[in-house]
Amino acid sequence: MSAILEGVGLRKVYRGGDGAPIEVLAGVDLAVQRGEFVAIVGASGAGKSTLLHLLGALDTPTAGTVMLAGEAYAEQTPERLAAIRNRQIGFVFQFHHLLREFNALENVMMPLMIAGVPPETARSRAQELLASVGLAGRMTHRPAALSGGEQQRVAVARALVADPLVLLADEPSGNLDYHNSELLHDLFASLARQLETALVVVTHNRSLAARADRVLAMEHGQLVPHPGVEAMP
Repeated sequence: MSAILEGVGLRKVYRGGDGAPIEVLAGVDLAVQRGEFVAIVGASGAGKSTLLHLLGALDTPTAGTVMLAGEAYAEQTPERLAAIRNRQIGFVFQFHHLLREFNALENVMMPLMIAGVPPETARSRAQELLASVGLAGRMTHRPAALSGGEQQRVAVARALVADPLVLLADEPSGNLDYHNSELLHDLFASLARQLETALVVVTHNRSLAARADRVLAMEHGQLVPHPGVEAMP
């Protein structure tokens, strides 16, 4: 079975303050199947977030190729790449980045509205996703009236509203308490399988990594298999 998301030979080199090259990624290979949940762990500064940005077409590699559903990012026009980011990739970050002046429903509708989906269709899909993350009764609340856990669940609904091929998450529970973290972890695992969305999560959280189908560690600019991760008691 061919991978839905694939990175081949990904290198990322930055220039330090003295002009010397700093290699963050040293030829990373990664293939993720539809509906697969992959967790990436490793020390801070190891390059995990850099890899996620390359996979999400938020940055370009120094060398190597990223392909989504067989389409190489490097071969796309800027307009096509923007459409891929909006419709085929969902993003969830540690900080939810909700628009404060809009309520939960409007925030979730936003990606579809930008893509030109009719308002009633966008509203119906957003309502469905918010209900699925347990926020059916909180749709008209603005972010300031929602708890941190609720705000992050809105962010998850927004990331999934366009039915993306892949969901990328960078420390999604890093700003939440234990209870809300566990709720979010269960949500990720269940929704990815239910929607058959490929899920790649960068995390330091052992409980979240333990729910993954596969755990990889970023070490010295490379991804290596990681032994089974057991959740914290």
